[in-house]
Amino acid sequence: MRVRFAPSPTGHLHVGNARTALFNWLLARGSGGTFILRIEDTDVERSRTESEQAILEDLEWMGLHWDEGPDVGGRFGPYRQSERLYLYRSYAERLIREGRAYYCFCSPQQLEAERKEQVRLGRAPRYSGRCRAIAPAGARARVDAGEAAVVRFKVPDQERVGFTDIVRGEISVSIDVIGDPVLLRSDGHPAYNFAVVIDDALMEITHVIRGEDHISNTHRQVLLYEALGVTPPKFAHLSLVLGPDHTPLSKRHGATSVAEFRAKGYLPEALVNYLALLGWSPGEGEEVLPAAELARRFSLEAVAHSAGIFDEEKLAWVNRHYLRSAAPERIAALSIPYLRAAGFATAPDARGLEFLASRAIPMVTNSVDRLDQAPRRLHFLFEFKPSVSIQDSDVAAILIHPGATHAIDTLASELEMMPRLLTRDTFRAAAARVRERTGLKGKDLFHPIRVALTGDAGGPELDLAIPAIDAGAALPADAGIAPIMGCRERAVAFAAALRVDGR
Repeated sequence: MRVRFAPSPTGHLHVGNARTALFNWLLARGSGGTFILRIEDTDVERSRTESEQAILEDLEWMGLHWDEGPDVGGRFGPYRQSERLYLYRSYAERLIREGRAYYCFCSPQQLEAERKEQVRLGRAPRYSGRCRAIAPAGARARVDAGEAAVVRFKVPDQERVGFTDIVRGEISVSIDVIGDPVLLRSDGHPAYNFAVVIDDALMEITHVIRGEDHISNTHRQVLLYEALGVTPPKFAHLSLVLGPDHTPLSKRHGATSVAEFRAKGYLPEALVNYLALLGWSPGEGEEVLPAAELARRFSLEAVAHSAGIFDEEKLAWVNRHYLRSAAPERIAALSIPYLRAAGFATAPDARGLEFLASRAIPMVTNSVDRLDQAPRRLHFLFEFKPSVSIQDSDVAAILIHPGATHAIDTLASELEMMPRLLTRDTFRAAAARVRERTGLKGKDLFHPIRVALTGDAGGPELDLAIPAIDAGAALPADAGIAPIMGCRERAVAFAAALRVDGR
């Protein structure tokens, strides 16, 4: 089995195209086949080298590694269409010699006038075939003399053309709706339907898996395979990926490209897992599965006809699972760009990374949907400003409770007598002594303690937050982590701010 993903390097990798790549990859990996990456870059005006590189990076990030492609080579290269122009021209010449193609000299103005007339008469626009009547020798002479011409395929005289789609069954159309398609443009570049047939035939592609928007192209391609004497590959056309409002996924729905989801801090395994669920089910009531298991279970016959609805909330749910199960060291490393952007880190060394992995990340992975939310979850470590906190309405609601100020004063005095580096156990001991001295308990005790040490009315469990604060405060200045004020200094500063504020 040989399958291919053939993107055009004209922009970012859309999640719909990423799902197409994934389904090809799953089929190849599950069957022991070959996954090929081919770059369809014959759109000279729109193709960009940087877009090609970005697509390759996104596929690599998703773990969809290819067996043959522009960067790794293979027996059937080159793998960029711009490097295969000689092949398209040679096959176009062959079809002309065999009487299956011809030169067309119609100007754009003539073609547009013809199209308008057909529309006026209520007919489907199609090329009339007027240049079919030009004798081959005369057409060749005109081309040799420098007259601009395209090469058109001579659609055979038959009633219908069809194919069997693995997902959708038998699909056929009347030959009357297919005009003679262009094979080569006047500048020598191939039309899509011609290049893709030549490439798939020469690369021995056995299965073509692509979006349903290519169904109308497939009938023309089947005719070309037959003209070349090549057995067509098996086709499977996937439904479109739609937004929650059942319209094509677009910018109005938010992020739509793999690069955007990468930037938000989704894990690649989460995006891969979620995309696999769009239009296919692994069965057995399971949804969260590693890529290898998805590949083992994948079947084109089980792909649904209906559109896949992209729901970012469901993606976030899958991502939370993978965040919780990932190694803290990995999540710490992945979080650095977001922490750096927030001013909470520079380039953490081994000490800084160890602090993030052991102290900070446990407060992140159980409470965020994606890694760009990590700075907000950890801001209390780095942005402790009592004078600002006491103006917050939620904090103020805690501070007006009877005994709150007394609890904070007592906490400050207790921490001044304790070791500077609080652990979970020493913090609990300090809280117990505050309870004994104030008579407060439950939320009446711990809410004031929380605001005094974190500056927030809510946040991570104190058993995690307090040791993290003091561990961060003990880091050397060159560890690559922004300065963190310790718990003792926080309690004293908060009590002082309350006195200044007159509370």
